[in-house]
Amino acid sequence: MAPNRSILHIDMNAFYVSVELRRRPELRGLPVVVGGTGGRGVVSAASYEARQFGVHSALSSAVAKRLCPQAVFIHPDMEHYLDVSHQLRVLFEEFTPLVEQISVDEAFLDVTGAGALLGTAAEVAQQLRQRVIDHMQLPCTVGIAPNKFISKMASEHAKPRASQKGIDPGFGIFEVRPGEELDFLHPLSVQSLWGVGPKTLARLDTLGIHTIGDLAALNVEVLCSAVGDAHGRHLHALSQGIDERTVEPERHAKSIGHEETFSHDISDYDDLRHHLVRLCDAVAKRTRDSGVAAGTVMLKVKFSSFDTITRSTTPSVPLTTGPSMVAALEPLLTAIDISQGVRLLGVHAQKLSEERPGALTLFDMSTEGEASLADIEEQWVPASRAIDSIVEKFGEGVIGPASSLDSHRPGMNRFGVPDEPAGDS
Repeated sequence: MAPNRSILHIDMNAFYVSVELRRRPELRGLPVVVGGTGGRGVVSAASYEARQFGVHSALSSAVAKRLCPQAVFIHPDMEHYLDVSHQLRVLFEEFTPLVEQISVDEAFLDVTGAGALLGTAAEVAQQLRQRVIDHMQLPCTVGIAPNKFISKMASEHAKPRASQKGIDPGFGIFEVRPGEELDFLHPLSVQSLWGVGPKTLARLDTLGIHTIGDLAALNVEVLCSAVGDAHGRHLHALSQGIDERTVEPERHAKSIGHEETFSHDISDYDDLRHHLVRLCDAVAKRTRDSGVAAGTVMLKVKFSSFDTITRSTTPSVPLTTGPSMVAALEPLLTAIDISQGVRLLGVHAQKLSEERPGALTLFDMSTEGEASLADIEEQWVPASRAIDSIVEKFGEGVIGPASSLDSHRPGMNRFGVPDEPAGDS
Protein backbone atom coordinates (compact mmCIF):
# COMPACT_ATOMS: atom_id res chain seq x y z
CA MET A 1 0.00 0.00 0.00
CA ALA A 2 1.40 3.41 -0.99
CA PRO A 3 2.15 5.44 2.16
CA ASN A 4 0.45 8.65 3.20
CA ARG A 5 -2.13 8.81 0.44
CA SER A 6 -5.49 10.51 0.97
CA ILE A 7 -8.05 9.27 -1.54
CA LEU A 8 -11.66 10.45 -1.71
CA HIS A 9 -14.44 8.52 -3.42
CA ILE A 10 -17.40 10.73 -4.34
CA ASP A 11 -20.72 8.98 -4.91
CA MET A 12 -23.69 11.08 -6.02
CA ASN A 13 -26.81 9.85 -4.21
CA ALA A 14 -29.63 8.62 -6.51
CA PHE A 15 -27.99 10.80 -9.16
CA TYR A 16 -30.61 10.75 -11.94
CA VAL A 17 -33.43 11.33 -9.48
CA SER A 18 -31.52 14.09 -7.69
CA VAL A 19 -30.89 15.89 -10.99
CA GLU A 20 -34.56 15.64 -11.89
CA LEU A 21 -35.61 17.03 -8.50
CA ARG A 22 -33.58 20.17 -9.21
CA ARG A 23 -35.90 20.75 -12.17
CA ARG A 24 -39.03 19.61 -10.32
CA PRO A 25 -38.61 20.63 -6.67
CA GLU A 26 -42.34 20.09 -6.09
CA LEU A 27 -41.61 16.32 -6.25
CA ARG A 28 -39.22 16.35 -3.29
CA GLY A 29 -40.32 13.94 -0.59
CA LEU A 30 -42.34 11.83 -3.04
CA PRO A 31 -41.48 8.37 -4.41
CA VAL A 32 -39.83 9.29 -7.73
CA VAL A 33 -38.54 6.81 -10.29
CA VAL A 34 -36.40 7.57 -13.33
CA GLY A 35 -36.96 4.88 -15.94
CA GLY A 36 -38.79 3.73 -19.01
CA THR A 37 -42.55 3.43 -18.74
CA GLY A 38 -43.11 1.14 -21.72
CA GLY A 39 -43.91 -2.52 -21.33
CA ARG A 40 -40.20 -3.27 -21.22
CA GLY A 41 -39.16 -0.27 -19.18
CA VAL A 42 -36.46 -0.61 -16.55
CA VAL A 43 -35.81 1.49 -13.44
CA SER A 44 -32.64 3.54 -13.78
CA ALA A 45 -32.81 5.23 -10.38
CA ALA A 46 -35.25 5.53 -7.50
CA SER A 47 -35.59 8.12 -4.77
CA TYR A 48 -35.13 6.89 -1.22
CA GLU A 49 -38.87 7.37 -0.71
CA ALA A 50 -39.46 4.88 -3.56
CA ARG A 51 -36.82 2.52 -2.18
CA GLN A 52 -38.88 2.19 0.98
CA PHE A 53 -41.31 0.18 -1.14
CA GLY A 54 -38.60 -2.12 -2.54
CA VAL A 55 -38.05 -0.20 -5.79
CA HIS A 56 -34.44 -0.21 -6.96
CA SER A 57 -32.36 0.23 -10.12
CA ALA A 58 -32.54 -2.49 -12.80
CA LEU A 59 -36.00 -3.52 -11.58
CA SER A 60 -38.73 -3.87 -14.20
CA SER A 61 -40.83 -0.71 -14.33
CA ALA A 62 -43.96 -2.87 -14.31
CA VAL A 63 -42.88 -4.47 -11.04
CA ALA A 64 -41.93 -1.06 -9.63
CA LYS A 65 -45.45 0.22 -10.39
CA ARG A 66 -46.96 -2.73 -8.57
CA LEU A 67 -44.73 -2.22 -5.54
CA CYS A 68 -45.33 1.53 -5.46
CA PRO A 69 -48.46 2.54 -7.42
CA GLN A 70 -48.12 6.16 -6.30
CA ALA A 71 -44.61 6.52 -7.72
CA VAL A 72 -43.96 9.41 -10.09
CA PHE A 73 -42.17 8.15 -13.21
CA ILE A 74 -39.84 10.41 -15.20
CA HIS A 75 -38.32 9.41 -18.53
CA PRO A 76 -34.48 9.44 -18.41
CA ASP A 77 -32.69 12.39 -19.99
CA MET A 78 -29.19 10.99 -20.44
CA GLU A 79 -27.80 14.00 -22.28
CA HIS A 80 -28.72 16.25 -19.35
CA TYR A 81 -27.24 13.83 -16.81
CA LEU A 82 -23.98 13.71 -18.77
CA ASP A 83 -23.87 17.51 -18.85
CA VAL A 84 -24.36 17.71 -15.07
CA SER A 85 -21.69 15.03 -14.62
CA HIS A 86 -19.27 17.20 -16.60
CA GLN A 87 -20.09 20.19 -14.39
CA LEU A 88 -19.35 18.09 -11.32
CA ARG A 89 -15.95 17.09 -12.68
CA VAL A 90 -15.08 20.76 -13.23
CA LEU A 91 -16.06 21.43 -9.61
CA PHE A 92 -13.95 18.50 -8.35
CA GLU A 93 -10.93 19.82 -10.24
CA GLU A 94 -11.12 23.02 -8.17
CA PHE A 95 -9.85 20.90 -5.26
CA THR A 96 -7.25 18.75 -7.05
CA PRO A 97 -6.18 18.03 -10.63
CA LEU A 98 -6.04 14.33 -9.72
CA VAL A 99 -9.64 13.43 -10.55
CA GLU A 100 -10.57 10.06 -12.03
CA GLN A 101 -14.21 9.92 -13.08
CA ILE A 102 -15.21 6.25 -13.15
CA SER A 103 -18.86 6.71 -14.09
CA VAL A 104 -21.42 9.43 -14.60
CA ASP A 105 -21.98 9.67 -10.82
CA GLU A 106 -18.72 8.51 -9.23
CA ALA A 107 -15.17 9.81 -9.05
CA PHE A 108 -11.91 9.27 -7.18
CA LEU A 109 -9.89 12.29 -6.02
CA ASP A 110 -6.33 12.16 -4.72
CA VAL A 111 -6.09 15.05 -2.24
CA THR A 112 -2.75 14.01 -0.74
CA GLY A 113 -1.10 17.22 -1.92
CA ALA A 114 -3.97 19.51 -0.96
CA GLY A 115 -3.31 19.42 2.78
CA ALA A 116 -1.21 22.58 3.04
CA LEU A 117 -3.84 24.68 1.27
CA LEU A 118 -7.15 23.04 2.17
CA GLY A 119 -6.52 21.11 5.40
CA THR A 120 -6.91 17.46 6.28
CA ALA A 121 -8.60 14.96 3.97
CA ALA A 122 -11.71 15.09 6.16
CA GLU A 123 -11.76 18.90 5.94
CA VAL A 124 -11.37 18.72 2.16
CA ALA A 125 -14.24 16.22 1.98
CA GLN A 126 -16.46 18.48 4.04
CA GLN A 127 -15.66 21.52 1.88
CA LEU A 128 -16.23 19.56 -1.33
CA ARG A 129 -19.53 18.07 -0.18
CA GLN A 130 -20.79 21.51 0.86
CA ARG A 131 -19.70 22.99 -2.48
CA VAL A 132 -21.65 20.33 -4.35
CA ILE A 133 -24.73 21.11 -2.26
CA ASP A 134 -24.39 24.90 -2.58
CA HIS A 135 -23.43 25.13 -6.26
CA MET A 136 -25.12 22.07 -7.77
CA GLN A 137 -28.02 21.50 -5.33
CA LEU A 138 -27.15 17.80 -5.33
CA PRO A 139 -26.46 15.39 -2.44
CA CYS A 140 -23.41 13.15 -2.32
CA THR A 141 -21.46 10.93 0.03
CA VAL A 142 -17.70 10.87 0.43
CA GLY A 143 -15.45 8.02 1.49
CA ILE A 144 -11.90 8.76 2.68
CA ALA A 145 -9.11 6.19 2.89
CA PRO A 146 -5.47 5.52 2.03
CA ASN A 147 -6.43 3.75 -1.23
CA LYS A 148 -9.14 3.62 -3.88
CA PHE A 149 -10.70 0.30 -2.88
CA ILE A 150 -11.26 1.22 0.76
CA SER A 151 -12.39 4.77 -0.06
CA LYS A 152 -15.15 3.32 -2.26
CA MET A 153 -16.13 0.93 0.53
CA ALA A 154 -16.18 3.90 2.92
CA SER A 155 -18.48 5.95 0.70
CA GLU A 156 -20.85 2.99 0.47
CA HIS A 157 -20.83 2.86 4.26
CA ALA A 158 -21.69 6.58 4.38
CA LYS A 159 -24.70 6.45 2.03
CA PRO A 160 -28.35 6.88 3.08
CA ARG A 161 -30.41 3.71 3.57
CA ALA A 162 -34.10 3.20 2.97
CA SER A 163 -36.30 0.53 4.52
CA GLN A 164 -39.95 0.09 5.42
CA LYS A 165 -39.11 1.68 8.77
CA GLY A 166 -37.92 4.91 7.17
CA ILE A 167 -34.89 6.62 5.66
CA ASP A 168 -31.56 6.66 7.50
CA PRO A 169 -29.62 9.72 6.19
CA GLY A 170 -26.27 7.99 6.74
CA PHE A 171 -22.96 9.55 7.71
CA GLY A 172 -22.51 11.62 4.57
CA ILE A 173 -18.74 11.41 5.05
CA PHE A 174 -16.88 8.41 6.43
CA GLU A 175 -13.12 8.18 6.92
CA VAL A 176 -10.95 5.09 7.31
CA ARG A 177 -7.63 6.32 8.68
CA PRO A 178 -4.27 4.65 8.07
CA GLY A 179 -3.95 1.66 10.39
CA GLU A 180 -7.75 1.24 10.68
CA GLU A 181 -8.25 -0.50 7.32
CA LEU A 182 -8.61 -4.07 8.58
CA ASP A 183 -10.78 -3.09 11.54
CA PHE A 184 -13.15 -1.51 9.02
CA LEU A 185 -13.02 -4.23 6.36
CA HIS A 186 -13.01 -7.53 8.22
CA PRO A 187 -16.52 -7.42 9.75
CA LEU A 188 -18.09 -6.66 6.34
CA SER A 189 -19.79 -9.27 4.19
CA VAL A 190 -17.50 -10.90 1.65
CA GLN A 191 -20.13 -10.08 -0.96
CA SER A 192 -19.19 -6.41 -0.71
CA LEU A 193 -15.77 -7.10 -2.27
CA TRP A 194 -15.19 -6.15 -5.89
CA GLY A 195 -15.30 -9.33 -7.95
CA VAL A 196 -17.51 -11.41 -5.67
CA GLY A 197 -20.54 -12.24 -7.78
CA PRO A 198 -23.10 -15.03 -7.30
CA LYS A 199 -20.81 -17.84 -8.52
CA THR A 200 -17.81 -16.77 -6.44
CA LEU A 201 -20.07 -16.18 -3.44
CA ALA A 202 -21.45 -19.72 -3.71
CA ARG A 203 -17.94 -21.19 -3.83
CA LEU A 204 -16.83 -19.15 -0.84
CA ASP A 205 -19.94 -20.21 1.05
CA THR A 206 -18.94 -23.87 0.66
CA LEU A 207 -15.65 -22.96 2.37
CA GLY A 208 -17.45 -21.27 5.25
CA ILE A 209 -16.34 -17.81 4.12
CA HIS A 210 -18.93 -15.19 4.99
CA THR A 211 -16.99 -12.06 5.99
CA ILE A 212 -13.94 -10.33 4.58
CA GLY A 213 -12.15 -11.33 7.77
CA ASP A 214 -12.93 -14.99 7.04
CA LEU A 215 -11.42 -14.55 3.60
CA ALA A 216 -8.31 -12.83 4.95
CA ALA A 217 -7.70 -15.75 7.31
CA LEU A 218 -7.99 -18.35 4.54
CA ASN A 219 -4.81 -19.77 3.05
CA VAL A 220 -4.33 -18.06 -0.30
CA GLU A 221 -3.59 -21.35 -2.07
CA VAL A 222 -6.86 -22.83 -0.86
CA LEU A 223 -8.66 -19.73 -2.11
CA CYS A 224 -6.96 -19.94 -5.50
CA SER A 225 -7.92 -23.59 -5.90
CA ALA A 226 -11.55 -22.63 -5.29
CA VAL A 227 -11.91 -19.56 -7.52
CA GLY A 228 -8.86 -19.56 -9.79
CA ASP A 229 -5.33 -18.30 -9.29
CA ALA A 230 -5.56 -14.70 -10.53
CA HIS A 231 -9.01 -14.11 -9.05
CA GLY A 232 -8.04 -15.71 -5.75
CA ARG A 233 -4.90 -13.61 -5.33
CA HIS A 234 -6.83 -10.45 -6.23
CA LEU A 235 -9.52 -11.15 -3.62
CA HIS A 236 -6.95 -12.09 -0.99
CA ALA A 237 -5.10 -8.79 -1.54
CA LEU A 238 -8.33 -6.83 -1.17
CA SER A 239 -9.18 -8.70 2.03
CA GLN A 240 -5.86 -7.43 3.40
CA GLY A 241 -6.76 -3.87 2.41
CA ILE A 242 -4.14 -3.82 -0.34
CA ASP A 243 -4.80 -1.72 -3.46
CA GLU A 244 -1.80 -0.14 -5.19
CA ARG A 245 -3.75 1.58 -7.98
CA THR A 246 -3.26 5.30 -8.35
CA VAL A 247 -5.87 7.90 -9.29
CA GLU A 248 -5.62 8.32 -13.08
CA PRO A 249 -6.86 11.78 -14.12
CA GLU A 250 -6.41 11.13 -17.84
CA ARG A 251 -8.78 8.16 -17.86
CA HIS A 252 -10.59 8.10 -21.22
CA ALA A 253 -13.71 6.17 -22.11
CA LYS A 254 -13.01 3.13 -24.28
CA SER A 255 -16.26 3.62 -26.14
CA ILE A 256 -19.21 5.98 -26.45
CA GLY A 257 -22.59 4.49 -27.13
CA HIS A 258 -26.36 4.68 -26.91
CA GLU A 259 -28.80 1.77 -26.78
CA GLU A 260 -32.59 1.74 -26.72
CA THR A 261 -35.06 -0.99 -25.89
CA PHE A 262 -38.32 -0.71 -27.80
CA SER A 263 -41.77 -1.14 -26.27
CA HIS A 264 -42.71 -3.32 -29.25
CA ASP A 265 -40.51 -5.54 -31.44
CA ILE A 266 -39.57 -3.88 -34.74
CA SER A 267 -39.35 -5.95 -37.93
CA ASP A 268 -39.37 -3.14 -40.49
CA TYR A 269 -36.05 -1.80 -41.83
CA ASP A 270 -37.42 1.74 -42.36
CA ASP A 271 -38.50 1.93 -38.73
CA LEU A 272 -35.12 0.68 -37.57
CA ARG A 273 -33.31 3.16 -39.79
CA HIS A 274 -35.27 5.94 -38.11
CA HIS A 275 -33.84 4.83 -34.76
CA LEU A 276 -30.38 4.25 -36.26
CA VAL A 277 -30.28 7.89 -37.38
CA ARG A 278 -31.20 9.15 -33.91
CA LEU A 279 -28.69 6.93 -32.16
CA CYS A 280 -25.86 7.79 -34.55
CA ASP A 281 -26.61 11.49 -34.13
CA ALA A 282 -26.41 11.15 -30.34
CA VAL A 283 -23.19 9.12 -30.39
CA ALA A 284 -21.54 11.44 -32.90
CA LYS A 285 -22.36 14.51 -30.81
CA ARG A 286 -20.80 12.91 -27.75
CA THR A 287 -17.62 12.08 -29.66
CA ARG A 288 -17.35 15.72 -30.76
CA ASP A 289 -18.09 16.97 -27.26
CA SER A 290 -15.31 14.72 -25.97
CA GLY A 291 -12.86 15.84 -28.64
CA VAL A 292 -12.44 12.33 -30.03
CA ALA A 293 -13.25 10.43 -33.20
CA ALA A 294 -14.44 6.86 -33.75
CA GLY A 295 -11.93 4.54 -35.36
CA THR A 296 -14.55 1.78 -35.32
CA VAL A 297 -18.34 1.91 -35.16
CA MET A 298 -20.39 -1.01 -33.86
CA LEU A 299 -24.02 -1.97 -34.29
CA LYS A 300 -25.76 -4.00 -31.58
CA VAL A 301 -29.05 -5.82 -32.20
CA LYS A 302 -31.04 -7.79 -29.63
CA PHE A 303 -33.86 -9.88 -31.04
CA SER A 304 -37.22 -10.78 -29.52
CA SER A 305 -35.65 -14.11 -28.51
CA PHE A 306 -33.08 -12.11 -26.46
CA ASP A 307 -30.31 -13.39 -28.73
CA THR A 308 -27.84 -10.56 -29.32
CA ILE A 309 -25.46 -9.94 -32.20
CA THR A 310 -22.95 -7.19 -32.93
CA ARG A 311 -21.50 -6.03 -36.21
CA SER A 312 -18.70 -3.51 -36.61
CA THR A 313 -16.73 -1.74 -39.28
CA THR A 314 -13.46 0.18 -39.27
CA PRO A 315 -13.55 2.88 -41.96
CA SER A 316 -10.46 4.40 -43.52
CA VAL A 317 -11.08 7.71 -41.73
CA PRO A 318 -12.19 8.32 -38.11
CA LEU A 319 -15.81 9.40 -37.82
CA THR A 320 -17.38 12.25 -35.84
CA THR A 321 -20.66 12.96 -37.66
CA GLY A 322 -24.04 11.29 -37.53
CA PRO A 323 -24.49 10.94 -41.32
CA SER A 324 -21.12 9.23 -41.76
CA MET A 325 -21.89 6.79 -38.92
CA VAL A 326 -25.28 6.04 -40.49
CA ALA A 327 -23.59 5.44 -43.84
CA ALA A 328 -21.13 3.05 -42.20
CA LEU A 329 -23.70 1.10 -40.19
CA GLU A 330 -26.73 1.00 -42.46
CA PRO A 331 -25.28 -1.70 -44.76
CA LEU A 332 -24.58 -3.82 -41.67
CA LEU A 333 -28.16 -3.36 -40.50
CA THR A 334 -29.76 -4.26 -43.84
CA ALA A 335 -27.65 -7.41 -44.01
CA ILE A 336 -29.25 -8.72 -40.79
CA ASP A 337 -32.42 -10.81 -40.88
CA ILE A 338 -34.84 -8.93 -38.59
CA SER A 339 -37.95 -10.96 -39.39
CA GLN A 340 -38.29 -12.25 -35.82
CA GLY A 341 -38.37 -8.68 -34.51
CA VAL A 342 -35.76 -6.42 -32.90
CA ARG A 343 -36.07 -5.68 -29.20
CA LEU A 344 -33.03 -3.39 -28.80
CA LEU A 345 -30.78 -1.38 -31.09
CA GLY A 346 -27.45 0.11 -30.09
CA VAL A 347 -24.70 2.18 -31.67
CA HIS A 348 -21.19 2.40 -30.21
CA ALA A 349 -18.13 4.42 -31.21
CA GLN A 350 -14.94 2.50 -30.42
CA LYS A 351 -11.15 2.83 -30.79
CA LEU A 352 -11.48 6.46 -29.83
CA SER A 353 -8.64 8.86 -30.54
CA GLU A 354 -8.02 12.57 -30.70
CA GLU A 355 -7.25 12.24 -34.39
CA ARG A 356 -9.53 14.40 -36.48
CA PRO A 357 -10.60 13.60 -40.04
CA GLY A 358 -8.56 15.38 -42.66
CA ALA A 359 -8.33 15.59 -46.41
CA LEU A 360 -8.62 12.42 -48.43
CA THR A 361 -5.46 10.75 -49.63
CA LEU A 362 -4.91 8.27 -52.42
CA PHE A 363 -4.92 5.46 -49.83
CA ASP A 364 -8.25 6.61 -48.42
CA MET A 365 -9.83 6.01 -51.83
CA SER A 366 -9.03 2.31 -52.08
CA THR A 367 -12.67 1.56 -52.82
CA GLU A 368 -15.59 3.62 -54.03
CA GLY A 369 -17.49 2.90 -50.80
CA GLU A 370 -14.65 4.07 -48.59
CA ALA A 371 -14.17 7.24 -50.64
CA SER A 372 -17.89 7.96 -50.39
CA LEU A 373 -17.87 7.47 -46.61
CA ALA A 374 -14.86 9.77 -46.22
CA ASP A 375 -16.60 12.33 -48.40
CA ILE A 376 -19.70 12.23 -46.18
CA GLU A 377 -17.59 12.74 -43.07
CA GLU A 378 -15.65 15.62 -44.63
CA GLN A 379 -18.80 17.32 -45.92
CA TRP A 380 -20.68 17.05 -42.63
CA VAL A 381 -17.95 18.17 -40.21
CA PRO A 382 -18.61 21.94 -40.70
CA ALA A 383 -22.39 21.45 -40.52
CA SER A 384 -22.10 19.31 -37.40
CA ARG A 385 -19.98 21.92 -35.66
CA ALA A 386 -22.52 24.60 -36.60
CA ILE A 387 -25.32 22.44 -35.17
CA ASP A 388 -23.32 21.99 -31.96
CA SER A 389 -23.04 25.78 -31.64
CA ILE A 390 -26.79 26.23 -32.13
CA VAL A 391 -27.59 23.55 -29.54
CA GLU A 392 -25.12 25.08 -27.07
CA LYS A 393 -26.79 28.48 -27.48
CA PHE A 394 -30.46 27.52 -27.65
CA GLY A 395 -30.62 24.09 -26.00
CA GLU A 396 -31.43 20.52 -26.99
CA GLY A 397 -34.27 19.79 -29.39
CA VAL A 398 -34.11 22.97 -31.49
CA ILE A 399 -32.27 21.26 -34.36
CA GLY A 400 -31.45 17.73 -35.40
CA PRO A 401 -31.98 15.06 -38.05
CA ALA A 402 -35.34 15.49 -39.76
CA SER A 403 -36.28 11.88 -39.05
CA SER A 404 -35.90 12.44 -35.32
CA LEU A 405 -37.74 15.73 -34.87
CA ASP A 406 -41.04 13.99 -34.15
CA SER A 407 -39.70 11.81 -31.34
CA HIS A 408 -37.74 12.00 -28.11
CA ARG A 409 -34.15 13.19 -28.24
CA PRO A 410 -31.50 10.66 -29.28
CA GLY A 411 -30.26 8.72 -26.32
CA MET A 412 -32.85 10.29 -24.04
CA ASN A 413 -34.16 6.96 -22.83
CA ARG A 414 -32.01 3.87 -22.77
CA PHE A 415 -34.32 2.16 -20.27
CA GLY A 416 -37.25 1.48 -22.58
CA VAL A 417 -38.87 3.72 -25.17
CA PRO A 418 -42.23 4.82 -23.73
CA ASP A 419 -45.46 3.68 -25.29
CA GLU A 420 -46.71 7.26 -25.08
CA PRO A 421 -44.82 10.46 -26.03
CA ALA A 422 -42.41 11.59 -23.33
CA GLY A 423 -43.37 14.66 -21.35
CA ASP A 424 -41.06 17.47 -20.35
CA SER A 425 -38.10 16.22 -18.37
